[in-house]
Amino acid sequence: MHTKTWTVPITITEEDGVTHAIAHLHTEPGATRLAGRGVARLGRKDSDIPEIGDELAVSRALADLARQLLGTTSDDISDATHEDVFLDH
Repeated sequence: MHTKTWTVPITITEEDGVTHAIAHLHTEPGATRLAGRGVARLGRKDSDIPEIGDELAVSRALADLARQLLGTTSDDISDATHEDVFLDH
């Protein structure tokens, strides 16, 4: 049995009601490096609850990362099989 550990450190920044999140996928040395990005904006009528902005920006960053990883996987399968492969969620 072979076990691997992948990590996804997430950086969150906020300035003037705009929260940015970047989720970096760390796999094996030399493997594909991906980074998902997400943004959340505080609306004029919204209560300023920073945790909600963090959650939204991070969820969008992780969704972006997942979309990219699925695309990378599709490309890798296509390269290995020499056939067009389109994976969907």
